Amino acid sequence: MKKIFLLTFISFIAVFAVAQDTTTHKKDGYILHFASNDRNFDPALKKRMIETFFKVYPVLAKDFNPKTAKELYFNIDTAYKGVAATGGGKIVYNPQWFIKNPGDIDVVTHEVMHVVQNYGRGGGPGWLTEGIADYVRYKYGVDNAGAKWSLPSLKPEHSYKNSYRITARFLNWLEEHQSKGIVVKLDEAMRNHTYKNEMWAEITGKSLDELWQIYISKTD
Repeated sequence: MKKIFLLTFISFIAVFAVAQDTTTHKKDGYILHFASNDRNFDPALKKRMIETFFKVYPVLAKDFNPKTAKELYFNIDTAYKGVAATGGGKIVYNPQWFIKNPGDIDVVTHEVMHVVQNYGRGGGPGWLTEGIADYVRYKYGVDNAGAKWSLPSLKPEHSYKNSYRITARFLNWLEEHQSKGIVVKLDEAMRNHTYKNEMWAEITGKSLDELWQIYISKTD
């Protein structure tokens, strides 16, 4: 989902101060602060979000970025009108999204990957940032089927720059047919601000555009 880098810690503290429900959870060295200003937020959903965090986040940290933050904040905010947004280890969720999409627990998986990514400004293209986050959702998600969420079929109008699930499908194909481990390499380069277009050829022997053409020629 959309990342937000201008959310300040002060603004989150303000929301936490007025929250109807604020709790802290600790496990295996990780800490999750959970706040909600929605008095009708489903306790079962809260429990499931917390469980998903502790199931997924440590694994993502191990596989992608062991130096990622150990302490995160989840905020259920009725004033937020998007789906979810992440910045600086703080994630805001729109409670209405869960009402309309009750099975979509892996929005948590996507968002906590943004914390792991921690690319900052200028790490790399936005389409790849979101594509990697959705690739991770596809590979590490706890219940994508329950959300009726899947990678889309390839269409003629698609481009790798479409981001999210379209890019995620391309990345998954690259992992399976071109260069296993390419996502980890791209993720690391973006976090270290060493990403460049030439990386694709350095890793696979083919340019990004050449890879896309092979992908669309070999995909039904």
